Amino acid sequence: MDTDVLVVGGGPTGLMLANQLGRRGVRAVIIDRHSGPAQQTRAIAVQARTLEIYSKLGLAERALELGLRGNGANMWVEGKRTARVPLGDIGKSLSPFPFVLMLGQDDNERIMGERLRQWGMAVQWNTELVAFEQAPDQVTTTLKARDGSTRKVVAAYIAGCDGGHSTVRELSGITFPGAPYEHVFFVADTVATGPMIPGELNIYLWRDGFHLFFPMRGTDRWRVIGILPRPLRGRDDLGFEETIPSIRHEAGAGLSFKACSWFSTYRIHHRCAERFRKGRCFLLGDAAHVHSPAGGQGMNTGLQDAYNLAWKLALVVKGRADAALLDTYEAERIPVAHRLLRTTDRLFVLAVSDSRVAALFRTRIVARVAAFAMTIERVRNLAFRTISQIGIRYRESPLSRTLASLPRGAPAAGDRFPWLQLRLRADGPVEDLFRKLDDTRYNLIVVGQPAPPEEALGLGDLLSTHVIPDNEHTPRELARVRISGPAFYLLRPDGHVGLAGTRLEPDAVTRYLSESYILNR
Repeated sequence: MDTDVLVVGGGPTGLMLANQLGRRGVRAVIIDRHSGPAQQTRAIAVQARTLEIYSKLGLAERALELGLRGNGANMWVEGKRTARVPLGDIGKSLSPFPFVLMLGQDDNERIMGERLRQWGMAVQWNTELVAFEQAPDQVTTTLKARDGSTRKVVAAYIAGCDGGHSTVRELSGITFPGAPYEHVFFVADTVATGPMIPGELNIYLWRDGFHLFFPMRGTDRWRVIGILPRPLRGRDDLGFEETIPSIRHEAGAGLSFKACSWFSTYRIHHRCAERFRKGRCFLLGDAAHVHSPAGGQGMNTGLQDAYNLAWKLALVVKGRADAALLDTYEAERIPVAHRLLRTTDRLFVLAVSDSRVAALFRTRIVARVAAFAMTIERVRNLAFRTISQIGIRYRESPLSRTLASLPRGAPAAGDRFPWLQLRLRADGPVEDLFRKLDDTRYNLIVVGQPAPPEEALGLGDLLSTHVIPDNEHTPRELARVRISGPAFYLLRPDGHVGLAGTRLEPDAVTRYLSESYILNR
């Protein structure tokens, strides 16, 4: 066997998967048919859950250096600002990264590509997957170089992270139902001045659509996304300067573009693969699902796909779990993709609908409703949980089990375990519990009772135990997330609760792990 996993696609999803496998000691080869990293890309929003994962990779600080926090969204109609939706730290009690970070996909690829070197890997560019043959215990692939030469690579598994036109998906015979939206969009990286509020998202709503101005690091730098006017659609020679009159018509005569470094037009599709796995081949990111950019979810969802699959592949490859564990990747991630497609489709149709009612709602109602709603804490929290992806949960997963009734609103099996700041030593400072959790292991969190010896659980270095001490700070912080003792939570390596209950019995933990395909060895 030449490698454990062949990762096809050197974009964000493939880079995340390769990094997660590398840090877990799994041999991986990552290839891409292109000549190098993308220089311009449409994705720009990095959500809190992604930053939490970046923190485990040691990349969060670098991302924050390169990116720009989104502090607010300003809505404009007919050249007038009609509302401002404050964003800032709207998730300040929910995540160590309580904001949306504006960071281009190209920068995300750069920082993850640099981290690959730590694991002795690099993307093999100009290398295309052209065929593969599955056997019960391996996959034999044929790779083609730019000069036309081919070579065979034998891998235990293939991960298709190769985008909407995925070769892995097509060669696997997996259908990709869906359709393109009617509208044609444009994206441009510009230097511009005008009425836009610096450092914040500016949304220009008009009768037939919208224009979005995303702030980028640097003086007067904006990424502009919008709907292409009908008379300009269908042209191959279109330049950005020809879109300026329509943008200025909605944004006001005070808008001036000084430069444009990149301009592209595109159609948006909404599709989801019928399945995310066939034999030893998996689909992730855009190879598995594509949808509208509403809410900035696309790139982040692909990164979550990779995070979900990586720890499972690592345990199976290393002989610590039965191969049946890999079935839970599809079981958990397909429902996420379907919910995302439904949600973004509704938002997108409302945003671009040509109907008179939709236009009235878009230009007269949505801004005021959004601004008012975000003054309500419960709404802010719900909005942050949804957009940040910390609210994704796997309660119906075969890996999720609750043993006894927990307080209403407490974390349940399948949920991402909440962010807590606790005094973990009697005389110590308040610490971030997330920093203590090793995401290459299972983590057992014990509240209001002693923890059994780790050797009694029989998992060796696969488990790390954390007993939450009882002090004056603990009850208040636990109450904030509806946890009361006694309680225990067994967290999967990706931070989602696998097993939850009140009184901790070692047999219950070992039984759960055995039934969840984890081998006691």
